[in-house]
Amino acid sequence: MVRRFGHFAVGVSNGETEIFSAFESGGPMWTGQGGRVERSNVAFEQPFLEPPIVHVAPSMWDIDCGANQRAELRAVNVTTDGFELQFRTWGDTRVARVHASWLAIGPVAFEEDWQAE
Repeated sequence: MVRRFGHFAVGVSNGETEIFSAFESGGPMWTGQGGRVERSNVAFEQPFLEPPIVHVAPSMWDIDCGANQRAELRAVNVTTDGFELQFRTWGDTRVARVHASWLAIGPVAFEEDWQAE
């Protein structure tokens, strides 16, 4: 699928976010079993005109090698102002910490666009 932005300028925003760090505190990602989810809200520095396309990728993960390494990383609830990063794991996977890089691409106004007041 190709997304067209019409006559708008295309804006790009990016960053890196620590989703969680669980090993110091004995958090559920490190000590738990079964399905687990951690969430982190990300706010864009400037809003887009429409919800952008958001790409996420792990930039650092510290995961126990003594069990299967299962993980899902997603951007959900994307709005013009930000989105929610979700990291999921299940089974006996033990995750100490995760950082994610993200890239948002979407329509923004031209600085010269006329604004009604």
